[in-house]
Amino acid sequence: MMANSGFLEPPLPPQFFPDLTAEEEEDLPATEKDLAEDAPWKKIQQNTFTRWCNEHLKVVNKRMVDLQKDLTDGLKLIGLLEVLSQKKMYRKYHLRPNFRQMKLENVSVALEFLEREHIRLVSIGESLLIALRESF
Repeated sequence: MMANSGFLEPPLPPQFFPDLTAEEEEDLPATEKDLAEDAPWKKIQQNTFTRWCNEHLKVVNKRMVDLQKDLTDGLKLIGLLEVLSQKKMYRKYHLRPNFRQMKLENVSVALEFLEREHIRLVSIGESLLIALRESF
């Protein structure tokens, strides 16, 4: 937008801010601090969800340490879905996904399972799934 237009420009999302010093971070509005990658509430949510997953995964002798890394190959996601639903996957999946394509196929098997069980994912759109696929 032009500076003379009389309209306020929307603030940039937190990912567009460079790494800030402690003083600069204190000057940020509260909403931007809350959306920062290392916001305390995000770590609490992540730890809580990790413990919840581990509580269910111990039935199949699996454990999550880092959500982002542990969910990328699809195996722990499949294990969690099988434990929670008490059903097996409808399709075969790779037990040792060494290649990116194998990991993608495992995640696809898990997503297909959710679809067949009529389980709708809330707040997970195409852009997040694309980002997940690109992270392999």
